[in-house]
Amino acid sequence: MAEHEHVRVAVIGSGFGGLGAAVRLRREGITDFVVLERADSVGGTWRDNSYPGCACDVPSHLYSFSFAPNPDWPRTFSGQRHIRAYLEHVTDLFGLRPHIRFDSEVKLMSWDAENLRWNIETTRGSLSADVVVSATGPLSDPKIPEIPGLASFPGKVFHSARWDHDYDLRGKRVAMVGTGASAIQIVPSIQPQAARLTLFQRTPPWVMPRVDRAISGVERRLHRAVPLTTQLRRGLLWGIRELQVQAFTKHPDELGLVEQLAKRNMARAIKDPALRAKLTPDYRIGCKRILLSSTYYPALAKPNVDVVAGGLTEIRGSTVIAADGTEAEVDAIIFGTGFHVTDLPIAERVVGAEGRTLAESWKNGMQALRGAAAAGFPNWMTIIGPNTGLGNSSMILMIESQLNYMADYLRQLDVLGVPPGPQGTGGGRTALDARPAAVEDWNRTVQERMKRTVWNTGGCTSWYLDASGRNTTIWPGTTSEFRRATRRVDLGEYEILRKSDGQQAGTAVQKTVAAVPQSEGAA
Repeated sequence: MAEHEHVRVAVIGSGFGGLGAAVRLRREGITDFVVLERADSVGGTWRDNSYPGCACDVPSHLYSFSFAPNPDWPRTFSGQRHIRAYLEHVTDLFGLRPHIRFDSEVKLMSWDAENLRWNIETTRGSLSADVVVSATGPLSDPKIPEIPGLASFPGKVFHSARWDHDYDLRGKRVAMVGTGASAIQIVPSIQPQAARLTLFQRTPPWVMPRVDRAISGVERRLHRAVPLTTQLRRGLLWGIRELQVQAFTKHPDELGLVEQLAKRNMARAIKDPALRAKLTPDYRIGCKRILLSSTYYPALAKPNVDVVAGGLTEIRGSTVIAADGTEAEVDAIIFGTGFHVTDLPIAERVVGAEGRTLAESWKNGMQALRGAAAAGFPNWMTIIGPNTGLGNSSMILMIESQLNYMADYLRQLDVLGVPPGPQGTGGGRTALDARPAAVEDWNRTVQERMKRTVWNTGGCTSWYLDASGRNTTIWPGTTSEFRRATRRVDLGEYEILRKSDGQQAGTAVQKTVAAVPQSEGAA
């Protein structure tokens, strides 16, 4: 990284969000940007999560960029290997590699109020940027609970997102902690190898069959020859999920029929009434993410698997102990306990205009204007920010909507640039800072809509909720509503900061609020 390098845009992360931002920047004619990636390759969560059985629970043709359709998906639900290969393909297709700085973990980003830019410190040096686009994603930093005795456990310990492929599970006694989306894929994959598999289940999930199949050669040839068929397939998958949204957001009682289908799915594989009782949730389906698997329940019915209806609370030597007192001797502990979602570690490293970190600003809960901009953090945007998550569809749809917002944000900065002065100087810096009132209005509307959703009324405790019980992760509407709400930047929601190139050091930055009509709110 060049000494004192300055770029127009710095993108943090090279998963779907970061690569999508990079592609959009190039399509907007912007080439003065870098992508800072802490690892040695692209892929984000699809690089980090390589555990056995890892696959997506969203159909392949919907879980891909609309501007980079893939006619050659091998299965209706693709595995990690193929999704990662797709992201490598996108990187090469759009010529992104010259912009990517690998092994460049961001240690600190601080706003320079005098020069209206971000100073960024990474593990490979420092640089500055006019605009920062943070695309680190909520599923990037694994969370391992603090269990008494864990540090002295003599066996092997790892998180599902940091899988140790050198450790052979064959013949081992394994403890699997957690029953989320990763665990239900791991359990069927390792059950045949393990001598004994003990599943620590704090809360049982609702599981529906995963109707997966190979996509035939005829279908793939058709998609290659007639690209419109790929678009139609994607459109159908999207439309079905848009129609489902109201049941999650407005009429949770309508999900009762889906619960009955899930119970029948369980009954087909689990014949033991006692085990069925352990595996039956006591909350409304959809409150936690509905999981898809046709192999999870059959694996739990195998004689070498024990389901413990309680979380892991203590470890004594090689003995793991559950909340209900159940004990088991194990050789390895695998944590499928999720990620830091509502307490993003990157927020500790972002210092805004008032000298506060983003984590401090969000101490009472994450909130961002249209899921992108936080008050007091000028020219800083996040992809997959607060209340942009989905409970039933593809996050790629939300990412692309936020890329639309990012593109218009940069256009507005161009339009608002300081004009040349009398001596021909000019091209001064401009920044947009979300007004606190605008952020609060947006968040108030989102939270008001959230009150009747299944995620808030379903009777569960999920990773969608922060420490105070507020849902700061999920979008309480359709993806088309969010796209309309992020179609363009409303300057009335921002303070405009300006500084001419000729302005003397220490001179106050001009701050204005544009008086323009308000655009769509939280639809």
